[in-house]
Amino acid sequence: MRKPNFKYILPFAIIFFAACNHNQKTENTKQEKALVFPKGEKITNKNFTGTAYLQMLMNVDSLNNTSVGNVTFEPGARSNWHLHPAGQILLVTDGVGYYQEKGQSKKILRKGDVIKCPPNVPHWHGASADNEFIQVAITGRQNGPTVWLGPVTDEEYKK
Repeated sequence: MRKPNFKYILPFAIIFFAACNHNQKTENTKQEKALVFPKGEKITNKNFTGTAYLQMLMNVDSLNNTSVGNVTFEPGARSNWHLHPAGQILLVTDGVGYYQEKGQSKKILRKGDVIKCPPNVPHWHGASADNEFIQVAITGRQNGPTVWLGPVTDEEYKK
């Protein structure tokens, strides 16, 4: 009886187990990247730089003066400077992004972070240069709509 030739079996075994491990990692990545809310529609107005998407989750109605939207920013995308007369809360659900109030330093945001945007304080938010950024924006509307200001310059964004 011949002995098995490990010269051929060992490389095959390594390739087989590596492929199985890769498939497991791919499945885990797909599960981890499962969206909490739908991505929504591409935002086409001039209040954003780059590509961002909005899925409204709740609009203002006769019972509630709060709107809730899921916003997905592609890498480098950001809002213009703006303010909310009744304030806003941001819940970061994925990615890496930025938030900056006028006159303050830019903050780096990651999954699980929560930001309170004070009423009438100009600010902007968006994705980092290399990462997608997803947030749920909870916006009070009882004191009026969002007031849009000018674009965030590349210099402000990179600072």
